[in-house]
Amino acid sequence: MESLFEFLSDKWWLVFPLAAFTGHWANSWRKASERRHQRRMELYKLRNQHLAAEQASTAEVEALMATHDATTRRWLDYELDVGKLIDFPLMTDVREPLTVAFLRAKREADGQRPNTAADITSPARLEAYRQAVNSFAVALDVAEREARRIRDSKFTGPERERLATARKLLMIAENHAATPAERQAAYKRARRELDGLIVLPDVTVAALEERIAPGLESGREPSEFRRN
Repeated sequence: MESLFEFLSDKWWLVFPLAAFTGHWANSWRKASERRHQRRMELYKLRNQHLAAEQASTAEVEALMATHDATTRRWLDYELDVGKLIDFPLMTDVREPLTVAFLRAKREADGQRPNTAADITSPARLEAYRQAVNSFAVALDVAEREARRIRDSKFTGPERERLATARKLLMIAENHAATPAERQAAYKRARRELDGLIVLPDVTVAALEERIAPGLESGREPSEFRRN
């Protein structure tokens, strides 16, 4: 034991390099720990940013899908209501460039629509759907404004009278207070008045007949009502 103390007493100067080495090692370990902590924090931030971006994208897709649905409902208000088509015939007139442009925009938006918001996983796909929905909504706005502006002004006086007559007849056809015979006769006369003036889409006719059929004579098929 004494020999150890004697050795240390002779080698006391080794304390300084040993302390320097220990201090250097401790400092290196501290810096390495700080770097590891910094990397963990950066990875944590990146994961949070990625998650936030995904949540933001999903929320935007859901908002776009809601706009898409609302625009489609606005269109169906015309397509499923013969009265509105009589008032604003441009909305189904495929000879009108604005109507054609709207229908094309609708097809594009419908084609870009995902099944669920989570199906859109890339910025490019999101941008394509965003543009399609915006174009769809704008095209409907433009067509709707023009339809309301011109209304039935492109028809002659006698043609406008026929449209007005058809409008009144359809009100009778949908009136549950009228007899089935009266409703059936009114419906057929209305179709004759509209013949050559407005082309009713099949979905419009089907929706109209669904509302009328319960009060009509039993045993008649919907196809019979489609005849002019």
